[in-house]
Amino acid sequence: MTLESTSAAIIQLAWARHLGLDDDAFAGGLTGRNSDPSDPSGRITRIDDSARALVFLRLFGASALVGPQWALDAAADVPDTELAQHVTLLTLTRSHGGHGLGSSALFFADDLPLRQPAAELTVSRGNPEATGLEGLCPPDDVNEVGLQGLEHRFTIMHPDEEQATPVACGAYSEWEGILGNMGVLVAPPWRRRGLGTLAASIAAHEALAAGLTLQWKADVSNTGALAMARSLGFATGGLHASVLLG
Repeated sequence: MTLESTSAAIIQLAWARHLGLDDDAFAGGLTGRNSDPSDPSGRITRIDDSARALVFLRLFGASALVGPQWALDAAADVPDTELAQHVTLLTLTRSHGGHGLGSSALFFADDLPLRQPAAELTVSRGNPEATGLEGLCPPDDVNEVGLQGLEHRFTIMHPDEEQATPVACGAYSEWEGILGNMGVLVAPPWRRRGLGTLAASIAAHEALAAGLTLQWKADVSNTGALAMARSLGFATGGLHASVLLG
């Protein structure tokens, strides 16, 4: 699906605020705070010598880099295509203890097809059920999705003889006040059955009903999450890469 121009503007505004840029930084060109209009790359930059991370963003064809002056100087001649790779940021920051985080693809949506379950489902909005689901999943998956940081959770329960078991959870939280940041977690035995897609659809439509534009952020190596975002109808919007600084 494609995004309305007004939705793209909302997404640009949210990311400009998140990076500490002027509100019209992405919409109006190189107007971000502390940006350098003479930069031949056309990249928006903001110097933050107290930053604990170096952050690169590619969004709808525009790019931005935020971090200490030494990092911006080191990246000045590096093309955007290389900065988008986590290994490049690690190389640039190695002498300053650069580590962790990684690169994530960004997807967005302002409308999605409504998916109906094949049978009646029980969906819980409680925290214990979401926490119980996390206990059934590998720690790496739990950390990447971060359900505990997503305020609104919708957990699909599978009834059995003794007690209902959580099998999948779609969740979102308000991000920068205007985006619904999405996450989906599915218990390993229940993957590849469409439950993750269904849980994501439930959460997505709740976020849309709350007036939010949807954002899906997935590690570039997580083929399952990337495929799910596309299958749901999310549009590709950019890439976010960052490293923590020592």
